[in-house]
Amino acid sequence: MTFPLPYFTRKENYYWYVVGTVCIGAFLALLDASIINMIMPTLHKDLNAPLSSVVWVAIAYLLTVTGLMVTFGRLADAVGRGRMYNLGFVVFIVGSALCGMAPSLAMLVVFRVLQGVGAAMLQTNSVALITQTTPPEKRGRSLGVQGAAQALGLAAGPTIGGLVVQYFGWRWVFYLSVPFGLLGALLAFLILPLERHKVELSFDYLGAFLFATVASLFLYTLTKGNDWGWGSELFLGMLFLSAVLFAAFYFWEKHSRDPLIDFTMFHNRTFTAGNISGMLSYVVLYGAMFLLPFYLEWVRMFQPSQVGLILTPIPLAIGVLAPFSGRLSDRLGSRGLSSVGMGCASAACLALSLLSPRASYLEILAVLLLLGVGLGLFTPPNNSAIMGAAPRDKLSVAGGILNMARALGMSLGVAVAGAVFAWGISFYRLAGLTGAREYDLAFRDGIWALAILGAVGVLVSLARSKQSQSMKGEPILLE
Repeated sequence: MTFPLPYFTRKENYYWYVVGTVCIGAFLALLDASIINMIMPTLHKDLNAPLSSVVWVAIAYLLTVTGLMVTFGRLADAVGRGRMYNLGFVVFIVGSALCGMAPSLAMLVVFRVLQGVGAAMLQTNSVALITQTTPPEKRGRSLGVQGAAQALGLAAGPTIGGLVVQYFGWRWVFYLSVPFGLLGALLAFLILPLERHKVELSFDYLGAFLFATVASLFLYTLTKGNDWGWGSELFLGMLFLSAVLFAAFYFWEKHSRDPLIDFTMFHNRTFTAGNISGMLSYVVLYGAMFLLPFYLEWVRMFQPSQVGLILTPIPLAIGVLAPFSGRLSDRLGSRGLSSVGMGCASAACLALSLLSPRASYLEILAVLLLLGVGLGLFTPPNNSAIMGAAPRDKLSVAGGILNMARALGMSLGVAVAGAVFAWGISFYRLAGLTGAREYDLAFRDGIWALAILGAVGVLVSLARSKQSQSMKGEPILLE
């Protein structure tokens, strides 16, 4: 029997089978990222561990994914994206099962690293597989469907996580990923393309080590900013060390025969502007998602169970709008749609900063919907433009860079919003304000910072070339 099955590969709409398979991995990755926050209080209680230690259950996963995505993208371009995606499902399943069986917090963190390895294999190849098999004129629609799957995972995480933890315990949050992963692994084996002519390339081991070290050190430093102090010698010294290591990585890559990252890709204005504006979009999204629970619980006095429901419209709006914006970008291009979407997200942050402390639920809902609509308009066209600007033989590396920019944006969003929020609380407390009033004003300062970064994202998005769909030609199909 031949794999992938000719039953699928010979169909004219074969690419939709690829998209459906990839969507399972996309849903799982974002479900896992959003559901983990729901088990933090339970882990703190059940494992009798301090919160400063429990938080590493989330951080270890993020550091692993960010540090390895480009490396796995480079390997996938050499050995085959379908093979790498299949292996990613297997590693993710094993990591999820081991997380559920972890006897201690330390082992749970170790198994989360393994789970992150599998997630990195999945995330770095998802966009590349869709781009490889989808006709250029259908690329935006396909990536929009993938974006909807990611948004669905992000939206379902808090609700599913709360129910699972309440009725089955925190271990089943990890076991839940196993059946979905098994289904994805089976479909990947039967459907995803396996390149027939593998190109043997030497692998840049030193470049991979330097990149993983730089990414991990930088993200670790961001997560410790509040503990060390954002202006402390230790924090600034670690940032300086990260910059030195990045300079060493850049120098090595420029002189490597087979570099991990081909920096000539950044000579393309669309590719560069797309990745920077994409990072800023996640700064806005995750910064807002970090700040809003404080506002809703400490200022508006909503219960935690209500907060999850109030925040749900953001990912739901992204999921509903993403396929339509992707389809529109196939006809209109990405520059205008992405810039309008980023503008809506920035405007939503501005509106949040102007909300009255007694604003109605409908007023809050309307602003959160605007934020979700803006990011739903922005993301699929932007992803399509980035992948369209990448060389065919470096699609997985381009996908890894795209996802790395997303992970950096998530971390930067929390770091920036958290820093401004903490500074605001200290400032207003010194000014004699206490209680809900100080939290309200500090929240507004943090949201203002996100609105400004969103406006910068609009300018960066407009800097891309007008013809964003720059990669021409037919998709790569199997014989």
